[in-house]
Amino acid sequence: MAEVLARPAPTAQEYRTDLWIALGMFVAGVISAGLMTVVNFYGAGQVGIEWALLTTAINSAALAVRRRYPIAVAAIVCATYFASVTFQVPEVHVGNIAMFIALFTAGAWVNNRRLAFWARAIITSLMMLWLFINMYIAATAPVDIDEGLSRAGLFSPYVAYMLLNVLINIAFFGGAWFMGDRSWNAAIEQDKLMQRTRELEAERELTAAQAVALDRVAIARELHDVVAHHVSAMGVQASAARLMMTKEPQLAAEALTTIEASARTAIAELRLLLETLRTNDDSTESTYASTLQLDRLSDLVRHVNDAGMPTAFTILGDERAVPAVVQTNLYRITQECLTNARRHGGPDATADVRLRYDPSFVEIEVSNTGRSMLQVRPGLGQLGMRERAAASGGTIELVPRAHGGLLVRAQIPLTEVGA
Repeated sequence: MAEVLARPAPTAQEYRTDLWIALGMFVAGVISAGLMTVVNFYGAGQVGIEWALLTTAINSAALAVRRRYPIAVAAIVCATYFASVTFQVPEVHVGNIAMFIALFTAGAWVNNRRLAFWARAIITSLMMLWLFINMYIAATAPVDIDEGLSRAGLFSPYVAYMLLNVLINIAFFGGAWFMGDRSWNAAIEQDKLMQRTRELEAERELTAAQAVALDRVAIARELHDVVAHHVSAMGVQASAARLMMTKEPQLAAEALTTIEASARTAIAELRLLLETLRTNDDSTESTYASTLQLDRLSDLVRHVNDAGMPTAFTILGDERAVPAVVQTNLYRITQECLTNARRHGGPDATADVRLRYDPSFVEIEVSNTGRSMLQVRPGLGQLGMRERAAASGGTIELVPRAHGGLLVRAQIPLTEVGA
């Protein structure tokens, strides 16, 4: 379906401009009528000045509403000019200008381009026909040989004068036609440009809002991963220390030492995260990412074992190069799985972490024993894991195990990540 182009409607300022133009044309018409009356432009057949004032008032009133009714105004102004010349009204110069403005307006402000074309074509054809009729009448009328321009020869002064009139009228009507179309096309292009500018501005605001939202999600996810893991471990160790305070002081002291280490680690990671958010330096980001690679999974598993949940760690396949962002996301997914296992699995829960390298993907699988669940309840931690897997171009499964606990498997295709 073809696009329908339309010039925007005139503004209030443009309507006020039309009123000022009409007033200026009226003043100019009055002055022109007075001067032509004094000059006696048409000689003995010239009518009184009152007719010139009337035609000037008609033209001015029409131009005042030229953008509201462009075709009607063009017809009225051209008809008024025709009557002025036919009845020898002493005013033609300002009428000429008014006719040019009216024809220009019909081409510049009529959005129905077919209507604009045919309206101007009919008016222009009638005016040119009138010109040729007058030329024929003048050429065939008997004249005194001693008066007027000489008609002797193939290209006489009279023929040159008539040809000059034709060329002037062609330039007059052609110029009004061309400038009207050019104005309409320029207005359409400007409107398209402004519309595109508004669309780009809206897209920019939307993109900025999305970027802010994504940053907030990323910050929330990182804070959740850091705080939930370490605070959960500290809670378990604090509970154990309280229970063993009187019976096993040595074990209680070890639990407190683990709590202290977890607190120091949490503070260090939070400080590093805050430094990353405060700077745009790539070196800081790379430093932060480098502390959370897959080779740190063994430390993470050791920390979970120290916190009281037996956890096994196995690497399957030959180690491959994995993008830093993917390593960080897989580390955080594993960390969240172990945190949930320790929090919800019960005191006797155990976990098993398996890192699998394949030529086409890298996979992390975390399973734990513990309390049975019919379905996985949604939460911020699971949302964060799904977002991390999706951000790396991979998939994640969270499946309750038949004998209790949960199985989480995240697989990231290395080919897509590399591309």
